[in-house]
Amino acid sequence: DVQLQAWGGLVQTGGSRRLACAASGFTFDSAAIGWFRQAPEKEREAVAVIATSSGNTLYADSVKGRFTISSDSATNTVYLQMDNMKPEDTAIYYCTAHSRPWLLHLWQGRGAYWGQGTQVTVSS
Repeated sequence: DVQLQAWGGLVQTGGSRRLACAASGFTFDSAAIGWFRQAPEKEREAVAVIATSSGNTLYADSVKGRFTISSDSATNTVYLQMDNMKPEDTAIYYCTAHSRPWLLHLWQGRGAYWGQGTQVTVSS
């Protein structure tokens, strides 16, 4: 199972926010875990994913240099640090996971597990 513990909410343009995804039900150290988001009237898109064993990551071009994904095997948690946020980052953010370290598989939205999502709103 994927349990999402997230601290979304309202952020000002240029501000920061950190999302956390606590995972259980599979071996954390050999998984792929990441974040998608869906803005109003737009399709869900991949934001950032990480293979917990290798630390390899993928980022959407729109967040490169601003967002950082990391994993903590001591707490089985994946974090998404979002800095220099923009109004276009406003969306519902979803944590997703795959029990195998298949990064591209997860990036394509084929994760086996999905969290319920948390709203992040960036005010202009």
